Amino acid sequence: MAAAVKTSGGFCNTQQQWLHSTRDLFLHGSTHSNAKECKSKKAKKPISLRVKATSTKVELDFNDPSWKQNFQEDWDNRFNLPRITDIYDLKPRPTTFSLKKQRTPTGDEDSTPMDMWNGYVNNDDRALMKVIKYSSPTSAGAECIDPDCSWVEQWVHRAGPRKDIYYEPNEVKAAIVTCGGLCPGLNDVIRQVVFTLETYGVKNIVGIPFGFRGFFEKGLKEMPLSRNLVENINLAGGSFLGVSRGGAKTSEIVDSIQARRIDMLFVLGGNGTHAGANAIHDECRKRKLKVSVVAVPKTIDNDIPLMDKTFGFDTAVEEAQRAINSAYIEARSAYHGIGLVKLMGRSSGFIAMHASLSSGQVDVCLIPEVSFALDGEYGVLQHLEQLIKNKGFCVVCVAEAAGQELLQNSGATDASGNTILSDIGVHMQQKIKMHFKGIGVHADIKYIDPTYMVRACRANASDAILCTVLGQNAVHGAFAGFSGITSCICNTHYVYLPVTQVITAPKRVNHKGRMWHRCLTSTGQPDFR
Repeated sequence: MAAAVKTSGGFCNTQQQWLHSTRDLFLHGSTHSNAKECKSKKAKKPISLRVKATSTKVELDFNDPSWKQNFQEDWDNRFNLPRITDIYDLKPRPTTFSLKKQRTPTGDEDSTPMDMWNGYVNNDDRALMKVIKYSSPTSAGAECIDPDCSWVEQWVHRAGPRKDIYYEPNEVKAAIVTCGGLCPGLNDVIRQVVFTLETYGVKNIVGIPFGFRGFFEKGLKEMPLSRNLVENINLAGGSFLGVSRGGAKTSEIVDSIQARRIDMLFVLGGNGTHAGANAIHDECRKRKLKVSVVAVPKTIDNDIPLMDKTFGFDTAVEEAQRAINSAYIEARSAYHGIGLVKLMGRSSGFIAMHASLSSGQVDVCLIPEVSFALDGEYGVLQHLEQLIKNKGFCVVCVAEAAGQELLQNSGATDASGNTILSDIGVHMQQKIKMHFKGIGVHADIKYIDPTYMVRACRANASDAILCTVLGQNAVHGAFAGFSGITSCICNTHYVYLPVTQVITAPKRVNHKGRMWHRCLTSTGQPDFR
């Protein structure tokens, strides 16, 4: 049996550890304990540098004249898309997907079909992952592969409908499952997956209720789906199918997939869900099942690597900046008012950073990627004191995972195995009160936590469009015979990526990058260290 993903370069220890830990969260709700030890290991070859521009770090000898070719071959191998034809000898058939049907002229004209639709993607089409040629490693935002910042092409597979498909639509049973927490746009993706499946001619479409739990929990039955049923579900937030967190055994899920005779599984979720989808894909491969497992990246934290953004992020930023603007009005209207807003961001500060930028009213933005001190001459509290003195009010935005090193960690985990974070918002609220009381200055603190409001609303226009295209492309990918892939957007183009490449490490805000510097310029905050 051919390997699902062909690799010639290995994961570095840290990334392999993260991949296994993420999969363990899905399977068992626990992680490996030696991640810190793994992280400390470094390459010993003096002539090699670690590649920063790829999702896995490959050691390269830049003294080798053919290092570019070696890099590109490794890249092509790792980003090669797994297909059901890797394990089945299948003959393709002409697609049943077309938005423009054939019509034959009448009379004495040539009877050749006319108006053939020309909207298909060639299997050899690629999109560039990165398009900027940096001239120096010191250029703003530079991501260089070698010391000279050489340009190396990094191609990924373009998404969209193909002329040839590997399933008979009238024989297909397709299933959709939404996992993890709520996120704006879930219903939009469900809706478009159903619409596109029916366009291909699929009649048997089901929804798996309440995440992966719906595969094995007694009493949870699959829900028949149709265009008429899902027509208007995009008008509401949440998930029409329901969501849940919690451990699950891959073998039990695949047993259920096999028993239900599911041919296509569309999985909507974040990092842990993608790891789960990959585990399901691997198990289906092991059993030689003709099942396409296709993921759609869902997380308002925007922390899945390689892609421009995940669906739900734009809506989350829009809702978050509304909370910030409310905090601004409250703070400005109060005597020595301080508006404090805590936003979601378990491992990254993208929502806090982008909401602060879009609002334009934030004086201090705190994210987990940048450490800070609350106390001391250069601490946040001292800066707030100066803001109250000079402006009379201020607004602070903090991501939920920021400043965790300042708090006591309980070590507890949620049902998905994620560490339960200490509440930095409440901690800062109390510290600010104590500080201003200690210096004898009145301060009126307005604390806002809009977490559930941010994630439970319906998708905005930008996310609705993204969800539409991602959902449609997920179906196109499944019919093209791909499995173990995710439908996403990279460098403004819609592409397919192997799931293995997007679960190697979480994406985080680059504290040396241009966007964070733009945020610092907007807020005017100093270095709190």
